[in-house]
Amino acid sequence: MKTIDLSIRIKMCRLDELTPDEQLLVNKAVDATANSYSPYSHFRVGACVRLEDGSMTIGANQENSAFPAGLCAERTAIFAAQAQHPELAITDIAIAAKNVDGVLLKKPVSPCGSCRQVILEIEERYRRPVRIFLYGTDGVYVIDSVKDMLPLCFVGDDMCG
Repeated sequence: MKTIDLSIRIKMCRLDELTPDEQLLVNKAVDATANSYSPYSHFRVGACVRLEDGSMTIGANQENSAFPAGLCAERTAIFAAQAQHPELAITDIAIAAKNVDGVLLKKPVSPCGSCRQVILEIEERYRRPVRIFLYGTDGVYVIDSVKDMLPLCFVGDDMCG
């Protein structure tokens, strides 16, 4: 038996260290938290995706009393963008969240497993990485590809990346 070590590299920066376009993407994700329908968890998540033509689409989590009929912010943004512009690759996604008190989280929130799988399949579909910005008031994590968050992938011919 042998042990395999897997490691990832995540950049962390302040919001003002991002380019103006990246700051806009993150700020749109923060603004999208206001569109959350979360009467049960009161955990408001917003997301914004940028398409290869520079256009952006936002999403927010949507809950339903018939769990798990709701949907995460990341997937609402991705699916809306893909429904409107299936010919355009998604290049970036930003995610932000507010707690029960409506306060932005200090530590960045990361996508759930289902959202990571959707982002992975977007990368595979367009054969390019999707850069991920995870916003927290203490800093922004910048991740070059969802594969860095999901090193043992469930995709492709042999279902591994």
